[in-house]
Amino acid sequence: MARTITEIQDDIISRVAGTAELSTLNSSSRVAVWRLWTYIVAVSIWALENLFDLHKTEVTNLINEKAPHSLRWYANKAKDFQYGSELAYEEDYYDNSTLSDDQVAEQKIIAFSAVVEQSKGLRLKVARIVDGDLNALTAQQLESFETYMNRIKDAGITPLVVESLPPDNLKLELIIYYNPLVLGSDGSRLDGTNPDPVGNRIRDYLKNLPFNGTLVLAYLVDALQQVDGVVIPHIVQAQAKYGTLAYSAIPVMYNPDAGYLRVQEEEDLTITFIPQSTIK
Repeated sequence: MARTITEIQDDIISRVAGTAELSTLNSSSRVAVWRLWTYIVAVSIWALENLFDLHKTEVTNLINEKAPHSLRWYANKAKDFQYGSELAYEEDYYDNSTLSDDQVAEQKIIAFSAVVEQSKGLRLKVARIVDGDLNALTAQQLESFETYMNRIKDAGITPLVVESLPPDNLKLELIIYYNPLVLGSDGSRLDGTNPDPVGNRIRDYLKNLPFNGTLVLAYLVDALQQVDGVVIPHIVQAQAKYGTLAYSAIPVMYNPDAGYLRVQEEEDLTITFIPQSTIK
């Protein structure tokens, strides 16, 4: 960033004051000839620095326009999408000069995005927040978002598949060995503060997985061990599915096709509670 004229002139004057050979220039008058010359030189330097900054900006813009964009660029630009607004003319950004910050925030409906490189292009997954949880875009929202991404993407060379899908389905069967001083035979806390601490912990764990992150069963077991009253959590079986496919077993880990997964139905989470006061 270019310095101000005053900053440059003050720097010149301080250097003059610190140079013994220039000690005769001791007038403090603002209209002293030598001070006027420092002002002229400062203006020249200020103009030159501004030209350098402008040149740097132009070169950076040219490089950005010519270079293929990264996966992170696509993911970030997806979050910049504003539902209901038109892009600035022949640009990849919005002119929000007539909108308030709250209006802009309301239009930005893409909460999560991830880009996966495929053999025939890029796959862009996105999701929004509905009632505090991830959800797919509506058909109309997705149509508008696809138009936006096709408008700003690299021309011609990068096929782009845009998707916003409902969550993958997770089905779990567990055995929970519990402390009967804390939990009841139905898994509820005896003090009445939580009717389903294990089920709630599983749902919270899934909500807090990174978008397009991997479910690791061992990490889920670690999370369940932190539930007060749970002595031994054991996953008997874990299965997942997406779309119209059948459920398949999860041996160790699972990467959801939609970018996120949920236990959709109550019957998909089966928990057997067995009292276990001590471990021998």
